[in-house]
Amino acid sequence: MPPRFGTVLFDLDGTVVDTVALIRESHRHAVRTVLGLDLSDDELTANVGRPLIDQMRAFSDEHADALLAAQRSWNHAHTADLIASYPGMDDLLQRLHEAGCRIGIVTSKSRPTVDLAFEALPEIARYLDDVVGLEDCKTHKPGPEPVRVALEHLNGLPGDACYVGDAPFDIAAGNAAGVATIGVTWGFFDRAALDAEHPDFVVDDIPALDALLLGGGS
Repeated sequence: MPPRFGTVLFDLDGTVVDTVALIRESHRHAVRTVLGLDLSDDELTANVGRPLIDQMRAFSDEHADALLAAQRSWNHAHTADLIASYPGMDDLLQRLHEAGCRIGIVTSKSRPTVDLAFEALPEIARYLDDVVGLEDCKTHKPGPEPVRVALEHLNGLPGDACYVGDAPFDIAAGNAAGVATIGVTWGFFDRAALDAEHPDFVVDDIPALDALLLGGGS
């Protein structure tokens, strides 16, 4: 069967690459170092998917810049050790590529941080046609601009495109951009958080995502 969508856009963290531990512990280090606080895992990751400075402002608007610097320093130093691939994701990207899909990443990460992820997991980057990151947009998720920029770069049409992500901010951005939205539950957020933004689909594992995108699943 032909692919369900001609353009497939993915969030990066918690969707294509497993950075759950990396980001959680980077946030923990920043909050402990700058604010002297010990927050729960859920509190630390509540805003993952938004630009990093916005996540730090949610901890403390007054100390956001110091939090950002501490988070980035720890994160960059530990990326190679804590980042991991999701089993089967590189095979799915290859299958989408071979099926003729245009494949893009839409992330709120800065480009240097994206590059660190791809250096650690080069098999992920080889099938990508475009990456839209923090520096490519004036406004960011949950707004639609990053998804729209990716569609423009890939000559994709909203009616023939989807955005796959693990965060409610991803679903909100995709819905606002007029593309189909697919929530995945193996990242930072559970099904209830995704369902609150009304995605078109929610899947629980990569085989289910493969079936949806390439096997006619529903």
